Amino acid sequence: MTSIEHDIEALLAPAVTALGLELLGVEFIPGNGNAVLRLYIDEAERGVTLDDCEAVSREVSALLDVNDPIETHYTLEVSSPGLDRPLFRPAHYARFVGQLVKLTLEFPQDGRRRFHGTIHSVEGDNITLEQDGQLVVLACASVQKARLVPLFETPAKPGRAPSGGAARKQRDS
Repeated sequence: MTSIEHDIEALLAPAVTALGLELLGVEFIPGNGNAVLRLYIDEAERGVTLDDCEAVSREVSALLDVNDPIETHYTLEVSSPGLDRPLFRPAHYARFVGQLVKLTLEFPQDGRRRFHGTIHSVEGDNITLEQDGQLVVLACASVQKARLVPLFETPAKPGRAPSGGAARKQRDS
């Protein structure tokens, strides 16, 4: 997390919490004349609604206008985490132990920056991934970007029985 992302998160988290939501993380993507400030919010019990995103947008816009932490023009986006949920803190990884994650490190470790594996465990600030049958320990602070990899079941093809079951014909009466 960059220092601007850290500062913005510290500024906005109390306002998001006051709305009954969690600020999962902040992404600031600089651009030529039009940067993007993306906030990921969550509500563990029911998920995030469009009304939640609108309420957070209104509330944090006022804070951002008053405190002016970004010197350039930017677009504010407030989003649910989605199926490919971003992971920002060790607690986020711990919540999804056993699931597949794709992450990029800020600097190479053992000659590589990109990792794709199953979250094996989390201890303190260290995340252990199982990748290609090997356990790899990574410091959460060194992760530039991490997202869960959603797995989807392949639907049965028309005219075939679903896997694990047999097709049955019905008789006309």
